[in-house]
Amino acid sequence: MHSKTILFWSLISALAGFLFGFDTVVISGAEKALQTLWPRGELFHGWVIMSSALWGTVVGAILGGIPTDRIGRRPTLIIIGVLYFISAIGSGLATDPWMFAIFRFIGGLGVGASTVAAPSYISEIAPAGDRGRLVALYQFNIVFGILVAFISNYLLRNFGAEPWRWMVGIEALPAFMYLILVFFIPESPRWQITIKNTPEAAVKTLSVMDPGTPPQKQIEKILADHKTAETHESIWAPKYRFPVILAFFISFFNQFSGINAFLYYAPRIFEIAGLEKSAALLSSIGIGVTNLIFTFVGLMLIDRLGRKQLMYIGSVGYIISLAMVSFAFFSGIKGNMVPVFLFFFIAAHAIGQGTIIWVFISEIFPNHLRGQGAAFGTGVHWVLAALIPAMVPWLFNVIGPGTVFAIFTLMMVGQLIFTWKFMPETNGVSLEELEHVLTAKK
Repeated sequence: MHSKTILFWSLISALAGFLFGFDTVVISGAEKALQTLWPRGELFHGWVIMSSALWGTVVGAILGGIPTDRIGRRPTLIIIGVLYFISAIGSGLATDPWMFAIFRFIGGLGVGASTVAAPSYISEIAPAGDRGRLVALYQFNIVFGILVAFISNYLLRNFGAEPWRWMVGIEALPAFMYLILVFFIPESPRWQITIKNTPEAAVKTLSVMDPGTPPQKQIEKILADHKTAETHESIWAPKYRFPVILAFFISFFNQFSGINAFLYYAPRIFEIAGLEKSAALLSSIGIGVTNLIFTFVGLMLIDRLGRKQLMYIGSVGYIISLAMVSFAFFSGIKGNMVPVFLFFFIAAHAIGQGTIIWVFISEIFPNHLRGQGAAFGTGVHWVLAALIPAMVPWLFNVIGPGTVFAIFTLMMVGQLIFTWKFMPETNGVSLEELEHVLTAKK
């Protein structure tokens, strides 16, 4: 690692991921209580109450590139903290399902925007050799937030007259802490140089990023690359077709693994498999621990083995685990078999797609289009992340969990082929070099 200061800045930015993970999964502990409190049918429960945050995430991801590019990475991260805080307070105090949905939607805006701004920021301050693990800190914080949410739900399950209010409202505390810390990070120097056109403002940060190279030389290198770009172009220009295709498919396959559907409905799936309610909640905590451990493994390996090798490992793990879960539901041999292979599924996700996606999307677009490109990739991710979990309760009733997991298995065969045939290795290559390599493949 070139600098402890770079690690510190990266960690603060990555805390947006902690709030993302917490916000995404905390609803799983409140899910059944909300359905009992506001019984409006399965579709209303899935599409409005459970998926309201995800609809906000879709909007936040699609539009997140606008403030990220126009006002800067750092101000966008500050706005994200405000959105998380407002959402937590409002959701905990909601008096009807629509009020609850609105405040969850606001939190979703923060989640979506964070998937654009935080990885973009970290990728732009990180040395090429450390970029994978530094950007992967965002994913590590996501899964840490997921684990803390599962633990928090378990501890608060009998707290007060309406425990669900405490479950969703407690997020205000980490949101407030993040909001304070994010004021201590500088703006991305690549944004200051290529978009704001104030290279002099980037000198101090550049001297920390690479103390062995004079800041002026770093500025000249970044500007030399930027001068070859058309500043008013978009990612839809023909020369960016390949990065767009890569961003689409990495996001498409991420969600068609079924990861968000599982995280949202983990206690319900465990109960369908035959576990008691308390055991289902404890199993959910186990899922969080597994996710955290194997994300840490992925973080340690991403700059050693590379992005593509981890995708191979994750894809094979997906196929085996999802096929076995599908078989368990079809055969009726559930019990402990489903939890074991779902733990295997989480490990495969954590070491592969979970570690890779935000790193890869933040690397494959040029500096002046990084916000726009990340918004496209994360937008695809979150549209599917909203649609798939919203359909899960209905699909479980109509075609059964065995068929649902069989579909996810087939999709992961597709991911394995995508990795083999199309995915480039981006490990250890500077952002400027990657731009030349990927835009050459028209």
